[in-house]
Amino acid sequence: MEVTMPYAKIVGTGSYLPPRVVSNDELAADMATRNIETSDEWIVTRTGIRQRHIADPGVKTSSMAIEAARAAMQDARIAPEDVDLIIVATSTPDFIFPSTACLVQAGLGIKQGAAFDVQAVCSGFVYALTTAEVFIRAGRARTALVIGAEVFSSILDWNDRSTCVLFGDGAGAVVVRASDEPGILGAQLNADGSHMNILYAAGNVSHGSVVGDPFLRMDGQAVFKMAVNALSQSAADVCAQAGVALEEVDWLVPHQANVRILNFLSKKLHIPIEKVVVTLDKQANTSAASVPLAMDAARRDGRIKAGDLVLMQGVGGGFTWGSVLARM
Repeated sequence: MEVTMPYAKIVGTGSYLPPRVVSNDELAADMATRNIETSDEWIVTRTGIRQRHIADPGVKTSSMAIEAARAAMQDARIAPEDVDLIIVATSTPDFIFPSTACLVQAGLGIKQGAAFDVQAVCSGFVYALTTAEVFIRAGRARTALVIGAEVFSSILDWNDRSTCVLFGDGAGAVVVRASDEPGILGAQLNADGSHMNILYAAGNVSHGSVVGDPFLRMDGQAVFKMAVNALSQSAADVCAQAGVALEEVDWLVPHQANVRILNFLSKKLHIPIEKVVVTLDKQANTSAASVPLAMDAARRDGRIKAGDLVLMQGVGGGFTWGSVLARM
């Protein structure tokens, strides 16, 4: 008797954004007190960002991840006892260990299954979602919580206008379940460590002290060039893998890094900008949280519907990138 592997299907989404909203004007005024010049016009022209959510001091990645996961579980109508896998994508974990995923598991009252973190920076959610799909397809899990969560404000140099204006905090989550119906149709992950020096936060803790530079550093032009080329090729590859034409994609949900990257990607892939989900203007770059936050926003406002073909993409430090193609 032939045994068929189950499919992995996204059945719920959820979000959490810190209540504090910082506009470009507020950020510019704060930076002016330190004699750093910037403005709303300067930021919007170069990035498309108008505001971001910033977590209050002491707010942890796990607490935001828990709220996003609760919303996703409610959307999927599942209980804690249904979850047998938790993967959290983050570059800003609460601790060195235990993992943020274990803290989320405890906070949700889940007692069973595996829980671990994935670290691929802004590609983290795509990496985590692909990992969950493999677990489910192999029969090692049936219901997974996949979460992207970041307190990126904690690793920003607020005196560096080339980076600090770009990022925000937040968490997004999806529930992925074993299904008889096709859900995730293709996934493709990539990394090239030789480009690690274009986006990094190289500090670490050793013998009780911070060693090295603990802040995020970025070569914006190099990241832009790498991101556009990498994501366009990845999109073509994952669609070919699934036997789907790019023209069939209903929605592109890319990592929210820079509006110029999104516009270039739209043109390169011949996907109309109206089919690109953009949350960058309101949320800035939330790293591993950006894709699930955008996915949830588009589902809840009625854009992404059941049956739609959705292409999710991430790109970030490492250098890492990848795509997941899913039928909702």
